[in-house]
Amino acid sequence: MRFKVPQDVQRADRIVGPLTWKQLIILGVGGGICYGIYVSLAQKYFIEIWLPPLVIVGGITVALAFLKIHGLTFEHWILAFIEYHVLPKKRFWKKGQAEPFISSLQKKPKKDKKLKNAQDKKKEKKEGKSIKELSKVLDSYGGLDKKKKNDPDLAEIEDEKRKKKEALKKLINHK
Repeated sequence: MRFKVPQDVQRADRIVGPLTWKQLIILGVGGGICYGIYVSLAQKYFIEIWLPPLVIVGGITVALAFLKIHGLTFEHWILAFIEYHVLPKKRFWKKGQAEPFISSLQKKPKKDKKLKNAQDKKKEKKEGKSIKELSKVLDSYGGLDKKKKNDPDLAEIEDEKRKKKEALKKLINHK
């Protein structure tokens, strides 16, 4: 048996004529607001009073439902317009300062919880190590403590330094 495969899966389904669900909902809400304005103002006021609010709300409704500017829906275009005017125009790059800028119109990537936890643990471990090293340097006033000289690792390092100095003295005196 053969099945028909849809060709344009990105396009929204048409529900009533050329209208999608989103357009139907926008037109329904906007029409309801216009009707409410008409009912509340038309009985008490002349057309000059109630017609401008109806035209404004109706125009915004039609724009939200149908208008596209440079391939963007009107609501996305308005959000991009606001974002452009609110955010700073000049940006300064500093290596490693923050995460890259992600527009409010783009979907934010989801981070895996395990990966995030592992990264946090790694950062804590690295920070803890650097703090320990810093505290050792500060406690020893930038050098080695008398207590630390009993440490086997430091004793080996001191031994190697002493041997290198002796070897260097022998080379110098040999000539």
